[in-house]
Amino acid sequence: MKKGTKIALWISIPLVLAVGFAGPRLGLFGNGKVTEEKGAATAGAPATAQASQAAAPGQGQRGTQGGAVLPVSGQIAKASYLSNGIRSAGSLLANEEVDIVSKVSGKVTGVFFREGSVVRKGDLMVKIYDEDLQAQLRRSQIQEKMLSEKLERQRVLLSKDAVSRESFDQLQTDYNVILADINLLKVRIAETEVRAPFDGMIGFRYVSEGTYVQPSVKIAHLTDNSQLKLEFGIAEKYISQPLTNKKVSFTVPGYTDEFFAQVYAIDYRVDEATRTIGVRARTDNRDGRLVPGMFAEITLITDERENAILVPTEAVVPDMNEKRVWILRGGKALLTPVTSGNRTQNMIEILSGISVGDTVITSGLMQLRPNMAVRVNITD
Repeated sequence: MKKGTKIALWISIPLVLAVGFAGPRLGLFGNGKVTEEKGAATAGAPATAQASQAAAPGQGQRGTQGGAVLPVSGQIAKASYLSNGIRSAGSLLANEEVDIVSKVSGKVTGVFFREGSVVRKGDLMVKIYDEDLQAQLRRSQIQEKMLSEKLERQRVLLSKDAVSRESFDQLQTDYNVILADINLLKVRIAETEVRAPFDGMIGFRYVSEGTYVQPSVKIAHLTDNSQLKLEFGIAEKYISQPLTNKKVSFTVPGYTDEFFAQVYAIDYRVDEATRTIGVRARTDNRDGRLVPGMFAEITLITDERENAILVPTEAVVPDMNEKRVWILRGGKALLTPVTSGNRTQNMIEILSGISVGDTVITSGLMQLRPNMAVRVNITD
């Protein structure tokens, strides 16, 4: 074989193989193109059917532009009351309380109160035996009457110089002494009557008729619960702050309500064991719901606002050095940056970024995308 023929074969064989391999893919042959188009059509038919079947159930979830509508929950941003302060714990104390005792020793002749009842200031509670004092008083009153009549006669005689001035002055002194004795006996008789020193509620009684009491014997315990004192401690670092007249919010076991008190006294002496200063506040308790000795969880309010915007904690999305919130705008989700403030147990204050009346999205946040159509279920 000639050398030129060999060269032509070496060049033509690879060229034929390349054309035969790439021709159908490049559409150089008509039959290959038709076959590919038929194959593509055949392969696309099931996909189209599947797409149609998948689209059928979701036809009610599509928006006007054909995008899926994501169901989410949300809340309307409202102006709320928010307070910030110093947290502590304390106890409720009676406004006034005292152990009822007798000033004198003697036998109880009468008990005039009912346990657990309300008494008024001056009400007679217990009577102590006083017959001996009453007898002395009657004798002194008789003597006073006799001396009074004799003194009047002596005054007439003195005006006529029938008696000496010395005799009249001695009689006047005797009369004044008997008057003092009468007043003393009346005081001692009054001390046998144990009366309520102020309005309040009486507790259990510890004496009965016939009991011999002494000044050290407790008769009952009286408390004034119309107002209660709230006593607690705060860290010494707050000693420079103006705390008097500050509002205090507190809760107690047994009630879900929040109660309020007002600071009226500060004990500016640091407890060396706890490094705290004592604070007392006063709360109105005329409804009688609270009782002395209750434990209280306290917030001494240092800052409060009536128109704060609060959103649930889960609605705030942290993003690098800022926080964002999804809100509803024209039926679509919008991610807007916000500035947060104080935080409560499950709410966050929003200082800027949203306004009162905005709908804040609180669920489905991971599936949301900007401008995605959403259907919001408003919750409280």
